Amino acid sequence: MNLQLYNDMSGGKEPFEPLEPGVVSFYTCGPTVYDYFHIGNARPFIVFDSLRRYLESIGFRVNFVQNFTDIDDKMIHRAHQLGITVGELADRFIEAYYEDADALGIRRATRNPRATEEIPAIIDQIGLLIERGHAYEADGDVYFEVSTFPRYGRLSKQNLDDLNSGARVEVDERKRHPLDFALWKAQKPGEPAWESPWGSGRPGWHIECSAMAKHYLGETIDIHGGGSDLIFPHHENEVAQSECAHGKTFARFWIHNGYLMVDREKMSKSLGNFFTVRDVRAKYPTPVIRLFMLSAHYRSPINFSEETLEQARSAYERLRNGWAEISYALSSRPCDVVPCSPDEDLRTALSEARSLFGESMDDDFNTAGAIGAIFDLIRATNISLARHGGIDFGAVEEAASFLRAADDVLGIIQIESIECSRNHDSEAEEINALIDEREGARKRKDFARSDEIRKILGERGVILEDTPQGTRWKRSEA
Repeated sequence: MNLQLYNDMSGGKEPFEPLEPGVVSFYTCGPTVYDYFHIGNARPFIVFDSLRRYLESIGFRVNFVQNFTDIDDKMIHRAHQLGITVGELADRFIEAYYEDADALGIRRATRNPRATEEIPAIIDQIGLLIERGHAYEADGDVYFEVSTFPRYGRLSKQNLDDLNSGARVEVDERKRHPLDFALWKAQKPGEPAWESPWGSGRPGWHIECSAMAKHYLGETIDIHGGGSDLIFPHHENEVAQSECAHGKTFARFWIHNGYLMVDREKMSKSLGNFFTVRDVRAKYPTPVIRLFMLSAHYRSPINFSEETLEQARSAYERLRNGWAEISYALSSRPCDVVPCSPDEDLRTALSEARSLFGESMDDDFNTAGAIGAIFDLIRATNISLARHGGIDFGAVEEAASFLRAADDVLGIIQIESIECSRNHDSEAEEINALIDEREGARKRKDFARSDEIRKILGERGVILEDTPQGTRWKRSEA
């Protein structure tokens, strides 16, 4: 095992091995379901989906948990605006999340727990913190006392004294210190609430993730992921409350993706540069979005703009068309083809692509390098197919097998969905029948009919390409 991951807790790359041999416990923060999720949220969802896929591809069983925050101030405010219950709002946007996530090729988590369904586990953890002297009750609210955890600030690399001096003094004088944060909030008029030892109320935001991670993955987990914006205070608070409750390391690896900028400014509704995934996928194929998100190292910031998306679209077209050449060559391979001498150039390119892909992914999940390996191999395979003389179909098949496996990890071509749609595409059957008729016409030297069929298909947005292996087609993007 050569996989190394950057651990934000230690500030460096570390060899990755799970606590339980062969099994990875992986928790990542999910959406607050008061609206459609935006393109900034899509980055961690795609990054951690791909990391999970890679871990599975190298032999691990991954228990992957991603929560839904379905109760907080934003949820309550939006539900009041729409005149519906918080539960109805959550149901609506959880369904919308799955629609958008499924379209992006984000695989379903092992579990997607909802905060409102984990209230007993949350109350139990709060009770432990009070019992162990790390939390206190004040008029129905419960707060975590930050000063009881001397290591507070180590994830975000902030000194507790500096945090104390920089903290804004809040109006709520019931808190012993401005840094103390809410674990339980007493019910206010018109708010949903649950019974607890401290009265009716609802959980604070930070405690839900600690409780759900413990409930479904255990007191110590292998990987905790999220966006960089969650490092402080959310993840810092998770560390404090989890380790104080259980006396153990909460997460062995903390992994955070870099910010997504919009035209080099942070995404903001007030700036008018806020885009939901639903908006973006209405204009771009979803593999384009995945390719854009994975084309840079996950820890680096990336700039979202019309220009960068068009660049990703062009790159995707090269990948898709390159795969189409390979797929067509293999599907039209004659049954009685005579084996030719090995194509050493292609076999060398395949060996280099395998090495580069594995080395890149093992080096802190460098998807940019891995994507480069995919492009290199598709280019080399297409060059091989365009040569005159015999084709080394064995090497082409090996290349196709590698590309399928690589795409199963990154999802930037979505080969499986392409082939599935072709297998169930009645229009494709009609097109292939017309192409067969055209081939017959050409053999009979009936060039008028051959040209007529090309024109018919062109009017339907179908482009024909006559290759050494036969005629292949693709749909025009215009």
